[in-house]
Amino acid sequence: MALQQIVEQTVTGLGYDLVEIDRSAGGLLRITIDLPWQPGVEQFVTVEDCEKVTRQLQFALEVDEIDYRRLEVSSPGIDRPLRHEKDLERFAGEVIDITLRAPLGAAAGGQVAANRKKFRGTLERADAGGWQIVWSDEPAVKPGQRVSKKRVPAPLQVLGFTLDELREARLASIVNFKGRKAKLAGES
Repeated sequence: MALQQIVEQTVTGLGYDLVEIDRSAGGLLRITIDLPWQPGVEQFVTVEDCEKVTRQLQFALEVDEIDYRRLEVSSPGIDRPLRHEKDLERFAGEVIDITLRAPLGAAAGGQVAANRKKFRGTLERADAGGWQIVWSDEPAVKPGQRVSKKRVPAPLQVLGFTLDELREARLASIVNFKGRKAKLAGES
């Protein structure tokens, strides 16, 4: 059996989702797992989950004589890759970073540099059934900075895309050391 099949079969058999397989120089085999998504339920991969998958994968890879020197099993982390439609559905409303396969060119109507490929914005479902990100190029206000009430905010920009147009999409790694903000009633 091929490495992809063995790992996928083992990981899904244990009740996890396979996010990524990375084989690096020096014999490192890095497997990224996640818990299956359930709308409205926030779950995280624990160290015990990684240990469980590691033990089972060591056995499965040894049986099929797959050569590796070191095996790492981990969670996707705060900058989780988004590769499938279900990933986009799961993280709609979150801030993501995307890199396009090709620059926008003249299609952006002159509002964005023609050779720009990287964008950061809020992921939303587009009206046409695809996906879009919404962002503003206005710089963030620094703590303690005074902002004039007369200042006109920069306009919101929207970029529609499909999975085929993406080279890479990841959750934006935004860390707030003051803790998570409580969500307001009715907010999802």
